[in-house]
Amino acid sequence: MKKVLLGMSGGVDSSAAAFLLKEQGYEVTGVTLKMFGAEVLSCPEMYCDSSSDAESVAQKLGIGFLRLDVSSDFKKYVTDDFINQYAIGATPNPCVVCNIHVKFGAMLEFALQNGFDYIATGHYAKIVQENSRYLLKRPDITEKEQTYVLWGLNQHQLEHTLFPLADLPKSKIREIAESLRFVNYRKKDSQDICFVPDKKYGDFIHKNSDNYCDTGDFIDEAGKVLGKHKGISNYTLGQRKGLGIALGKPVFVVDKNAENNTVTLGDEASLFKTEFEIYDANWIYFENAATEFSAFVKTRYSQKQAKCKVISLGNKKHKIICDEPVRAVTKGQSAVFYNDDGYVLGGGFIG
Repeated sequence: MKKVLLGMSGGVDSSAAAFLLKEQGYEVTGVTLKMFGAEVLSCPEMYCDSSSDAESVAQKLGIGFLRLDVSSDFKKYVTDDFINQYAIGATPNPCVVCNIHVKFGAMLEFALQNGFDYIATGHYAKIVQENSRYLLKRPDITEKEQTYVLWGLNQHQLEHTLFPLADLPKSKIREIAESLRFVNYRKKDSQDICFVPDKKYGDFIHKNSDNYCDTGDFIDEAGKVLGKHKGISNYTLGQRKGLGIALGKPVFVVDKNAENNTVTLGDEASLFKTEFEIYDANWIYFENAATEFSAFVKTRYSQKQAKCKVISLGNKKHKIICDEPVRAVTKGQSAVFYNDDGYVLGGGFIG
């Protein structure tokens, strides 16, 4: 019997995944990752609530359960990177980095060292093996698909990963949880960054870093000072609400400059661009990407994909040229590439 270490967050998805894996004949052990250290004030309560719910589900299903402290990896790869990215004016997606280094990094390493054949999570994605290569694909039911945050996985990680929820709608997942009377079957999906649940990114950075940028100037695209901002960490490209400035017309954040500590405001038209670059590219669909190829790209999780051309610049850097302008292409976010059949070609960080 194959052994699976299942990441259990205390939510309904990973709980249903535990049931499905057991039904499929795997020997399942659930694990809750302790990811937060002292940098997150509410971490003891958050962790205890999640691990308690996860353990309750594991007991109900009769599967093993353990807790794994990965807080040092999480700080090194996720929260420190989050702070450093904001300090240079970028807007990171910490879930992408966490998946690469923690959930499919530290957790997988622990699993293989302790006799498990696979790890599993409650992500809505599909892994397909074709010609000895492991490919990542959108599931058939795409309402909750999460391939966008998984582009950084390598062949070793994909080979040892299971996604039991791949082809199930969310309604079915809740139906499973309710039918089994899991303690968390009514639990809402989390929409926040896990270590900043109140969305006050600036406060988190100010508390944990000396690189926090204090108040500076709002400027227009010609460099004229319009007013004062509250620190560039409090703003993201495309933002319109919560700026705290009235100019008699709608304005948007169109640029951030950490060196000058300025936030540039402009018309929405200034948010659209057809060209940008990525770095640290990872290709899943092919071992060696062509120096130039066509694909579909998403630069945000919920964004509609756009047709583009990908041109290698060497050293894992690529230039992206889109057929049509794309809104709010943001430094630090991910660009993820797909083909016509829904396979993830790969991705990279927007520079």
